[in-house]
Amino acid sequence: MKHPRDLIRKLDAELVEMKSCKSRGLCCGAGGAQMFKEPEPGNKDINIERTEQALETKPQIIAAGCPFCNTMMTDGVKGKEKESEIAVMDIAELIANAQDL
Repeated sequence: MKHPRDLIRKLDAELVEMKSCKSRGLCCGAGGAQMFKEPEPGNKDINIERTEQALETKPQIIAAGCPFCNTMMTDGVKGKEKESEIAVMDIAELIANAQDL
């Protein structure tokens, strides 16, 4: 079985990680039912923070492997009025759309 990273590499895309990733990842907690409560006090909602981090990479596509991240990023891109310039797609969509897989 191939590792998902190997499949993504076959997409012939430049992969760029956001500032908060891997061991320093920033999760909204929606998978842990955090979406059913008010946001924690802070300067900025998590979807705005993550969208701004994604936009810093100057993407054409923001790829998400989590349905909650997909929703969060989609809402954030719309909030920044960039939906005509930047697509938010699930990694499975990208792989399914690849021609040679």
